[in-house]
Amino acid sequence: MRTLVILTLLAVLVMAATCYESHESMESHEYLNPFLNRRRANDFIQADTRLRAITQERIRERSKAPQEHQRELCEDYYPCEMYAFRHGYAAAYKHYFGRRRTK
Repeated sequence: MRTLVILTLLAVLVMAATCYESHESMESHEYLNPFLNRRRANDFIQADTRLRAITQERIRERSKAPQEHQRELCEDYYPCEMYAFRHGYAAAYKHYFGRRRTK
């Protein structure tokens, strides 16, 4: 009987310790109203960050490395691409586009 009383008191103490609602959690605004209105729903997203990322991507597209530009030219021309599979893109670009043909 004594162990049953001790176990019951221990269970009550554990429950009181784990289920305690602190004062800090009551101060939260989400406790009273957990839903946000539509205007405040996306306040945490910075519109400038997204626009800046898109702008940086466009700048990177305009200023490509010369090797990347040459590779894209070679990929658009099928014989150059086949030559590149065997000898590499630098050699293929030099073979097909490196020489200037003037007539």
